[in-house]
Amino acid sequence: MKFLAWLVPPLAMLAACASPERYDPLEAYEEVEATKVIDAPTASAASPEATAAAARGEYLVELLGCGACHTDGALVGAPDLSKPLAGSDIGIAWTNPLENERPGIVYPANITPDPETGIGRWSDAQLAEAIRAGAGRHGTRRILVMPWQGYARLTEDDVAAIVTYLRSVEPVENRVPLPVPVGTKAKAPYVHFGVYRSRGLD
Repeated sequence: MKFLAWLVPPLAMLAACASPERYDPLEAYEEVEATKVIDAPTASAASPEATAAAARGEYLVELLGCGACHTDGALVGAPDLSKPLAGSDIGIAWTNPLENERPGIVYPANITPDPETGIGRWSDAQLAEAIRAGAGRHGTRRILVMPWQGYARLTEDDVAAIVTYLRSVEPVENRVPLPVPVGTKAKAPYVHFGVYRSRGLD
């Protein structure tokens, strides 16, 4: 029995030395301080009714913090205010980096009325569904990381005001990177829940 007690510690040390190197999930990340509030771009609606709705929509877009994701650089505290609401080249991981070394990533969309890269070809109903239910343009899937649960109880008038406002801002041509599936190497930077940013892409 004494012999076995003497033998256990060396065996445990050998096992520890032989074990493969453990994955440190935070090694590839650094903390960032994301932008909290971004002024929404000024609306330019024509009729008095549209102007009032757009002003209400502008207020709501600022209140809901849409620009904090949909403006490039805002996720890492350096918003590009020359392209407000035109989408982000910095993505958001939607899977847990503690479990996935290469998480799934989405890049916040361009929500200006540019017809090629933004919402210019979306219908009012599609935009309302995206805001309130996180649905994609064709309603086939949820928009990952879109905080639609917090917007689900917006009134019809409030959603309509947001849609009117988004239609009234200056269109900005800016195509964001495509989503990255889990396990795939990202070609553009990303954050994890706005707390950590990838250091490198290798």
